Amino acid sequence: MPLPIENYALIGDLHTGCLVGTDGSIDWLCLPRFDSASTFGALLGDHDAGRWLIAPTDADATATRRYIDDTFVLVTRWQTATGVVEVTDLMPYGDRRADVVRRVTGVSGTVTLHVDLAIRFGYGSAMPWVRQVTDGDDTALVATAGPDAVVVRGPRLTATDHTHATEFDVAAGEVVDLSLTWYPSHRQPPAAVDIDAAIDDTVGWWQAWAARCTTPPPYEREVRRSLLILRALTHEDTGGIVAAATTSLPEQFGGSRNWDYRYVWLRDASMTLQALILHGYVEEADRWRGWLLRAIAGDPADVQIMYGLAGERHLHESEIDHLPGYGGAAPVRVGNAAYKQYQGDIFGEVMIALHEARQLGVDETEYSWPLQRALMQYVDDNRTRPDSGIWEIRGELQHFTHSRVMIWAALDRAIAGVEQFGLDGPVDRWRELRDEVRAEVERDGWNAERNSYTQHYDTTEVDASLLQLAQVGFVAADDPRMLGTVAAIEHDLLHDGLLLRYRTESGVDGLAGDENPFLTCSFWLAEQYAASGRVDDAVTLMDRLVGYCNDVGMLSEEIEVATGRHVGNTPQALSHLALVRAADAIGRAQATRAS
Repeated sequence: MPLPIENYALIGDLHTGCLVGTDGSIDWLCLPRFDSASTFGALLGDHDAGRWLIAPTDADATATRRYIDDTFVLVTRWQTATGVVEVTDLMPYGDRRADVVRRVTGVSGTVTLHVDLAIRFGYGSAMPWVRQVTDGDDTALVATAGPDAVVVRGPRLTATDHTHATEFDVAAGEVVDLSLTWYPSHRQPPAAVDIDAAIDDTVGWWQAWAARCTTPPPYEREVRRSLLILRALTHEDTGGIVAAATTSLPEQFGGSRNWDYRYVWLRDASMTLQALILHGYVEEADRWRGWLLRAIAGDPADVQIMYGLAGERHLHESEIDHLPGYGGAAPVRVGNAAYKQYQGDIFGEVMIALHEARQLGVDETEYSWPLQRALMQYVDDNRTRPDSGIWEIRGELQHFTHSRVMIWAALDRAIAGVEQFGLDGPVDRWRELRDEVRAEVERDGWNAERNSYTQHYDTTEVDASLLQLAQVGFVAADDPRMLGTVAAIEHDLLHDGLLLRYRTESGVDGLAGDENPFLTCSFWLAEQYAASGRVDDAVTLMDRLVGYCNDVGMLSEEIEVATGRHVGNTPQALSHLALVRAADAIGRAQATRAS
């Protein structure tokens, strides 16, 4: 059985990532990209779906772990009755190939370790042909199935019941290296990785990247790790930013709200970009804008809410029937049918991110402003169209208030491009449309009896996404209408102190089952508290939220309040970027109060 979600740590090479458990098992790894089929898929099943375990044979061994400062090089220290060892796990940066390195170092005494390796390509469906081959003076294990192959180097492994295993002793001062390298099966196995150089280069690269980060207090440690996680979820070659490293981790244990998040949502990527550029990463803004230009090039009418890592458009959703799902939560989904949805809010997020990049000095290219103008024409052509909303509602299309406000925000930032930066565009038309949308929202998206904005125009329900109205400048955080909306959100959506996205029992999403409080929304509430003068409330909520970070600083999508367990896909970009925003807002509020 897989571990609790919070017991995993991410390592990655900016092309893909894997999850290493506190038990020493890699239970999730897709090669060579985040959205490739899994090679180790035990996270969504069991041992037979593939895993790679390295751990002491001592059943009473205890483990603590940490990242080497400002990196994704994970060090797990095992304490046993006979000694202490450390296992250093990493995916080397910079060699343009997919390697996993696992170095075992003896610290004291002598420890016996067990290796259990089950390679299963194709989401656990492809049992590979495995053979031992000569590798210099040693042997290596080569596993092949269809287009995929891996070569495993280290202590010799013995086949047992479709897995490969061994045991070995490590004494103080001794080092045993193991590595796995993916390659296309029609090629020869790559040469062994230089592990000393790989560790040094990987540590050096991550620490140099982190050194560029501006992270003023408060919550400096949590913000810094969150920015590192956002970078780890960014594909080095394409610039695409995935929403999470996993698929189908459930929003309710045992439930069916299980989605594939290994793609690039324009919304999530735009918000991630905002978080990065506000903390010193202008280069990342330029690279992501290049990804955007390539992904949505052509007719703006073809724009999608999400794409593949390189801008792929077809993300057909299917179910993997042979995997039982995390803790039995079926179905396991690959692909995401929401790519076909119209979600009007994405235009606001994209325009806001590109406007902030412009404010921070990212130069316009020959094509960047024409792209934005084309998007605004699409907004004009579809300005009255109902949509599926920020949460990818699979029920009836609605005029979601949040989506309408983000249309307003898109127009507002387009106007700012003309007024503040001298760019050309039909600014009078944009002003007219902006005023029309505002009047519409105030007329149809406001409920006087509840003293609140509403989830959509045909309901009195509220939605946590309404907290973004103040974030984008539609209304001031301390405006009476915003304060009334916050009161309604607190009344309807607070669940043991954390926020739900919306009330699932309203039936708006067209899905069975329930879900847990959503971390992003709770961070948004902390940000709203800070911006509206409730600084002590903001700090109290923020302290609780960052307390849900696991031992290496990771957050998933949701929290099961009764147990504190992480729920949903992990690590979740949206959770971490919302953490950054909330910390920034609290910092500003505390500085203002102190002055």
